[in-house]
Amino acid sequence: MVNGTSVLIFRILLSGIFISAGISHLLQPEKVAARISTAAFHKFAVFFGDPHLLGLITGYILLAGGLALLMGIYVRWASIALLFVLIPITITIQLGNGLLHGPLWKNMALFGGLLFFIVNNPKVYSIYNKKLKK
Repeated sequence: MVNGTSVLIFRILLSGIFISAGISHLLQPEKVAARISTAAFHKFAVFFGDPHLLGLITGYILLAGGLALLMGIYVRWASIALLFVLIPITITIQLGNGLLHGPLWKNMALFGGLLFFIVNNPKVYSIYNKKLKK
């Protein structure tokens, strides 16, 4: 049995990186676009659209998902959305820097945190949590 307070603390701490990244993307989309354009696997990102637009879209998703995690609103769905945004970011930006690059492993840890909330969908201190239909 997992302590509910520890899950709450985990969720709040996990949300912080997504909120701050979302704000950064929205305030400096040109930096995000430049980073995408110069990444080793930039062609993967460009497949999805214009780097500047991608920076803004991901910024909104990161911010909204992070705030949902923070407030405990639709935690599973927010985690799924964040996971789907984090996958192409990791492939485009982090993988090209090599396996010993710290931010790559930070993203792997974030995957683990998001998967915890997707798989377990803890309802402790959360609101609006619906089960996925099987």
